[in-house]
Amino acid sequence: MPSDVLIVGGGPAGAIAALVLARVGVGVTILDRAVFPRDKLCGDSVNPGAMALLARHGLAAQVEARALAVSGMLVTGPYGAAVRAIYPGGVVGRSILRRELDTMLLEAATRAGARVEQGARVVSPLVEGANGTRRVTGVFLRTRGGAVARPARVVIGADGRHSSLAFALGLARRPRRPRRWAIGAYFDGVAGLSDVGEMHVRRGHYIGVAPTPGGLVNACLVVPEARARAIGSAQAEALEQTLQRDEQLGPRFHHARRATPVTMLGPLAVDVGSAGVEGLLLAGDAAGFIDPMTGDGLRLAMRGGELAAAAALEALEGRADAHIRLAQRRREELGGKLRVNRALRSLVDLPVGVSLAAAAARIWPDILGPVINYAGDVKSA
Repeated sequence: MPSDVLIVGGGPAGAIAALVLARVGVGVTILDRAVFPRDKLCGDSVNPGAMALLARHGLAAQVEARALAVSGMLVTGPYGAAVRAIYPGGVVGRSILRRELDTMLLEAATRAGARVEQGARVVSPLVEGANGTRRVTGVFLRTRGGAVARPARVVIGADGRHSSLAFALGLARRPRRPRRWAIGAYFDGVAGLSDVGEMHVRRGHYIGVAPTPGGLVNACLVVPEARARAIGSAQAEALEQTLQRDEQLGPRFHHARRATPVTMLGPLAVDVGSAGVEGLLLAGDAAGFIDPMTGDGLRLAMRGGELAAAAALEALEGRADAHIRLAQRRREELGGKLRVNRALRSLVDLPVGVSLAAAAARIWPDILGPVINYAGDVKSA
């Protein structure tokens, strides 16, 4: 007997989609190749808008109890440019390790009635029909005996920016530019921390710095493809040297010690032309991924999970165009935010753009305040 809904990927997007569906009585199974808790390279930032979303589902208090409060953002550029903006009205975001947040959300979905199968590797969609009439009717799981079909009335692909489902159906592609890699690790002994998240934009790279519960600091360096290839396997040295040689960050990391192995991943960006096909709905990074410099990735992912769940309910009611309606809702609600994020991504890709932005920030510091509030989804909070 096929499941009502199979969700491929148990991260924030998949877990929120499962939570919404299970709470209204839909039979949901989450398949994830990882075993939780698992580490994931991320900024560990739950912005104010994401906290508001979690509050709608009764999950905010649980996150608040295990997270650090984040009251705003510090953005710096070359030549000493720096802007520190505090979210208005006492609104705050949170900083929490992804291994804790993801496990928390998955457990909430399980309590609501969703089934979770960990260590389940989905390799491709189960498709009926040809290009013009194709419909996803389940997925293939890799097992020791070979690929096994798992049918479902609806599939939600929330399996990340390397989505096996989106790429197999030709829905996703990696853009030719910008192509960036992220290199990250946790450090202790970092000086000069406060209750704000940090983004340090430089010519040719940018660095995110975020304090996390327990005293560790998340430091992530994002570099273009050419530099990533030059770095090769010397990822730890590249990260540590970039931090220590930075004019503003160097003194703060002088006595710091790297506390975890370094993780490198890329290329980061993924463009997706459709929110799915009949029988398949995309959510989270599987629906498209933009370089993570704005700190709003978790909010976009979880809201995408909510929208996919709503579309799944329509598909279960017999609407063959649920994926088209999902695409329209994503454009209406998330399109503006994604366009701004792409514009910022393009800006930091150009040395002259970084210089002009730094000059503007020095002359008119208030220029970045509205941008920081927009990135933090303060309005939705």
